[in-house]
Amino acid sequence: MGELKCHENYPLRTVILANIVSLAIYMAGAFILYQLGWVWLIPYGLCISWLEMRVIRRSCVNCYYYGKVCAFGKGKLSRLLFPKGEAERFKRDKITWKDVAPDFMVALVPAVIGVILLIIDFTWPILSAVVLLVLLASLGNGLVRGSLACKYCKQREIGCPAEQLFNRDRAKA
Repeated sequence: MGELKCHENYPLRTVILANIVSLAIYMAGAFILYQLGWVWLIPYGLCISWLEMRVIRRSCVNCYYYGKVCAFGKGKLSRLLFPKGEAERFKRDKITWKDVAPDFMVALVPAVIGVILLIIDFTWPILSAVVLLVLLASLGNGLVRGSLACKYCKQREIGCPAEQLFNRDRAKA
């Protein structure tokens, strides 16, 4: 079987689907937190903004896809916001579970709050939002990253700290 071809620029449908999954996760989380009051949306939105900017500033500027269309559309965005970094730095950087924990919290915190709200006062809209959030954060992200993004990524071939973290078994083989 032949080797997979990496994308020089990802197809627009991949970028759209990847961003729909992310936005749906954020919206489901926001809906759940809104049940506590609209004021909770402010820190949630600020947290999401901080996480997205952190990725663009720390990783995207050093990525092969800087200025190009990556699977998430951040390569082009990073070029608009920040100067190009060092490609070697991307390969050298190591990330740990501690580094990615804040990214998981965007879905985990609203999901836990949603479960607590369901225990206090069950409603179908909250149950639907919790189920949607859990499915998108796990299966949706897994599908996007595993089948559409990372599988065809040139930076993964060059060297990617996320690949090393999430696919340790394959890296050892």
